[in-house]
Amino acid sequence: MPNTKSAIRRVRRVKKQTQINRIRKSKYKNAIKQMDNLLSSKEKDKAKKNFSKFQSILMQVAKSGVISRKTASRKISRVSKKLK
Repeated sequence: MPNTKSAIRRVRRVKKQTQINRIRKSKYKNAIKQMDNLLSSKEKDKAKKNFSKFQSILMQVAKSGVISRKTASRKISRVSKKLK
């Protein structure tokens, strides 16, 4: 258990931040699953329409630090290769 006032506040802050990070991580995973489903079902036109949204979500998550920027760039790159 935290003993000092600052440690108590820190515990509260970490709890809130963990919830936010969990939301961001699920948003990231859902975006990847959705794009994979579109690519595997041969719906390239829909995938191309959703690509900008997919890219935006990955960069937002990377910006917040949930995943690294290089990971996001790699995922975006691989999907863009499949779209061509």
